[in-house]
Amino acid sequence: MFRITHKDKKTKARLGVLSTPHGKVLTPSYVFVGTYGRFLHLAPRDIKKTKTQLVIANTFHLWDTVLLSPASGKTFLTKRLGLNIPTMTDSGGFQVLSLAFGPVVDARATSLNKKLGHHYGVRRHGIGKFIGDNIKSDKDYKRKNIRITNKGVYFKWDGKIRFLGPELSMKLQSKIGADIIFAFDQITSPLDDYEYNRKAVELTNAWALRCLKAHARQLRRLDNKSRVGAPTETSGVGKKQLLFGIVQGGLFKDLRTKSAKSIGSMPFDGFGIGGSYTKKQISKMLKWVVPHLPEEKPRHLLGVGKVADIFEAIQNGIDTFDCVIPTREARHGRLYTKIGHMDIRKGRYSDDKKVIERGCGCLTCSKKISRSKIRELIKSDNTKLNTDGQRWCLMHNMWFFNNLLEEIRKSIQRRKFAKFKKKFLKNY
Repeated sequence: MFRITHKDKKTKARLGVLSTPHGKVLTPSYVFVGTYGRFLHLAPRDIKKTKTQLVIANTFHLWDTVLLSPASGKTFLTKRLGLNIPTMTDSGGFQVLSLAFGPVVDARATSLNKKLGHHYGVRRHGIGKFIGDNIKSDKDYKRKNIRITNKGVYFKWDGKIRFLGPELSMKLQSKIGADIIFAFDQITSPLDDYEYNRKAVELTNAWALRCLKAHARQLRRLDNKSRVGAPTETSGVGKKQLLFGIVQGGLFKDLRTKSAKSIGSMPFDGFGIGGSYTKKQISKMLKWVVPHLPEEKPRHLLGVGKVADIFEAIQNGIDTFDCVIPTREARHGRLYTKIGHMDIRKGRYSDDKKVIERGCGCLTCSKKISRSKIRELIKSDNTKLNTDGQRWCLMHNMWFFNNLLEEIRKSIQRRKFAKFKKKFLKNY
């Protein structure tokens, strides 16, 4: 399932091979967010040309769709993607938690994001994946729109009271059929105090055990059906669908350590590290957590993916990480290069005939699509032209991040990770 092939002597960086039913993933690897199991404006052949190895879809957003779909299990997500590549799904817990915080106030957010209070925009309380270094807990911070119980979470959606808990999350993720799925956990806000986080860690542990039991029952059921030859769309997922537990604990060292020890002792196939923290705390938090997770199993950092953060994560022993940054920002014209990023919508690029980045191997740059042309397309009021512009931006950004990870893997193999990190970030 997961094999470590090389370890860096100066850091905790490592190379590995993660085997899944839909192929192998060379780690460290970037995981791209295809919320609905698709990438807006990209065809399957486009995704192939970006070197993408692994995609994560959103259980909350696929909930109703998968229950109504005639395809489920191993066929559902790959059919939506149009690709037989490794996939993940999150548990749906983050989106449910987001409902407690109210809608976003970013004018660029979509109507769906406004419903969800999603981290793509700016929340009323200024809370996202990353928070300010001076933020303080607030005992008066209340969740008015959701109700968390030992069973799971009750929330209002589309005018109805709905429920999501460990067992249902496992059922939904089994039907979606990703190669790697995540346990349902209680996600906390950085405004939550120590006592709230302590109780959340305990509830996350209890839910983790229930997820393991539900997942095991599901695997046995599928295995029994396959043995007797009963036709089922989900047969083939079986024992190959990997379940990752999630470490929580907020900004508190003892709670992070406690959570890592507890979740790390459970028979998960791998581990995710969740929660919100300051940028300065990524390295510190990982140093609290990683030593208490089994060395031989993969580690995933949820919702982190900026360039500097990638290096910090890998240096501290992370194998995979997902983030919306490459695709979300591409659709708004922010393009990444080895010397930083550019906003292609700015007037300075209106007559710029250069490609996005000299020497870049992405399809956009290989076809010599100029900066000025991309700007013209992405600023167009014509839907088709605007879509073309976003497509060129998406293909560049996804290729850029995948190529960066490829270069990082080579540096680890050559025992030059620390040197490569220093040089790259200096230029960036």
